[in-house]
Amino acid sequence: MKNFLVSVIIPVYNEEKTVSPLLKRLFPTLKPYNHEILFVDDGSTDNTATEVKKFAQKNTAIKLVCFNRNFGHQMALSCGYELAKGDCVVSMDSDLQDPPEIIPKLIEKWQKGNKVVYAKREKREVDGVFKRITAQWFYTLINFLSDIPIPRDVGDFRLLDREVVDFLNHLSERSRFFRGLVAWGSHPAAFVLYKREKRFAGETHYTVSKMMNFALDGIASFSTKPLRLASILGFVSATIGFLGIIYAILGRIFLPTYWVTGWTGLFVGIMFLGGVQLFAIGIIGEYIGRVYMEVQKRPQYLVKETVNV
Repeated sequence: MKNFLVSVIIPVYNEEKTVSPLLKRLFPTLKPYNHEILFVDDGSTDNTATEVKKFAQKNTAIKLVCFNRNFGHQMALSCGYELAKGDCVVSMDSDLQDPPEIIPKLIEKWQKGNKVVYAKREKREVDGVFKRITAQWFYTLINFLSDIPIPRDVGDFRLLDREVVDFLNHLSERSRFFRGLVAWGSHPAAFVLYKREKRFAGETHYTVSKMMNFALDGIASFSTKPLRLASILGFVSATIGFLGIIYAILGRIFLPTYWVTGWTGLFVGIMFLGGVQLFAIGIIGEYIGRVYMEVQKRPQYLVKETVNV
């Protein structure tokens, strides 16, 4: 393929300081290709949209969609995939931790027949110790629970073929975890290794709570094993309780008449059973909540403004 269109999707949220530096590095990279750059402003409260508009007024290849509030990174990606017109679609963050210079390598792998090309982090020294450890735990846990393996050390910096984008757009589910959805499609995939850079400006918007919610979304979207785990824990606790009953009856019959009953065993037993029950209820609640969201069928996002779209 020689005459093809490359779409680059860039979700942004309060990134006014990174827009100009990103485009300065992105323009030379995309110059050899027919391209469009689609910014999805996820309800920024700073001048991010204004910064993008400055460039969009001079270059119609730069497009902007503004949400009327923050709907989340995955919803911004979903909007980008729905609006992208490219034969191949690259998604990346705006903080310059994803180097635009490797996009030609992604395209080269795509031209060899791969439908998905992941940008895989070769080194993560720029990430803190806590983030590196939690990332390893997350991928270990989700791959243990999920029936579909999700590649490690890959984020949302990837290239998708038009076929894969159309496949994602036709999925009706509202709880979107694209790292899992892309892997679930089982399209031919390849990897391009890169060294993750430091954030150009500002601070990460992924707080610990957002990371935990993201992990829960990923696990609940691609595995029912937590429900089975809750059943197993219930069976184990019931078995322990049944054995305790037998032990108490035999103790009353065969042991000496005096029986000193302490509150410690009672307290531990109640706490154990109560913890198992709350844990099981919490797991069931996560799945019921997602069923509730699907039944509501509310729009995934609300668009306030568009430029060049």
